Amino acid sequence: MKPALLAALALAGCKGDAKEAKAPTVALAHDAAAPREDPSVPGFAEAGVPDAMVAAGDAGSSVVVASASPIPADTTQLVVGVIDDWDDISVELERFQRTNGTWVRDGKPWTGVIGKGAAWGAGLHGIGPVPGRTGPVKAEGDGRSPAGVFSLVATYGYARTGPGTAASLPYTPATSKLECVDDSASAHYNQIVEATAQKDWTSSEDMKRRDELYEYVVEVGHNPAHTPALGSCIFLHVWREADAPTVGCTAMPADTLRGLMTWLTRDANPVYVLLPKAEYAALAPAWGLPN
Repeated sequence: MKPALLAALALAGCKGDAKEAKAPTVALAHDAAAPREDPSVPGFAEAGVPDAMVAAGDAGSSVVVASASPIPADTTQLVVGVIDDWDDISVELERFQRTNGTWVRDGKPWTGVIGKGAAWGAGLHGIGPVPGRTGPVKAEGDGRSPAGVFSLVATYGYARTGPGTAASLPYTPATSKLECVDDSASAHYNQIVEATAQKDWTSSEDMKRRDELYEYVVEVGHNPAHTPALGSCIFLHVWREADAPTVGCTAMPADTLRGLMTWLTRDANPVYVLLPKAEYAALAPAWGLPN
């Protein structure tokens, strides 16, 4: 990563409005796959820019083109979140099913909340703003929800079994030892682990909280390479109130999230897109997003 960008990164993740410190280490749960990279382009391996967005330029050089969609071709379920601007906390959410190459709305839109605004995150679209676009960049500790395109990789909750079926995303029941590490200095940064004996972090998220905010959780594949300071522990979870922002996640009513967990299936390779209106309008044609 360029030094200038690293220097701009400060110390957050999704704290679910609060966190409770726990103890010790290991036993990884689910890890998202890292974004595709083109090692032939200087800086692209570190940025994680999808290789479909790289084209040959003059004299054998490479240029970036915003013409390919970061949404995988085999993705048939899409959750879309749109906010008014970078500093908005209210998000309008919809879900879509891809049928014969066309996105078809599934159900009615609903309202959720995000963090203290949004900022370009690290996901299927790469790291930071996509070519030709601008905006803030997500950093650990900024309280903003990551914008961009992200895989939905796993689910968690307080019940012993999830609300879905055998076809649903992998479900892990939360225990008092299950934590998401948000300490950038830890080897387990941005990973959900089961605490045991070897603790190498000073900050983490309890996946089984003393409130109901994590009763239902969908893990968002943000910063899948676990790069320090880029942001950690990003989830879809239950909201505290309709006007109470998170500290980096996307939150919604419990019944709505339960229904979403039931709807999501692993074979659909589901994806979450979160963008401000202006960015969505600009990128929708090239990315094949629903109108």
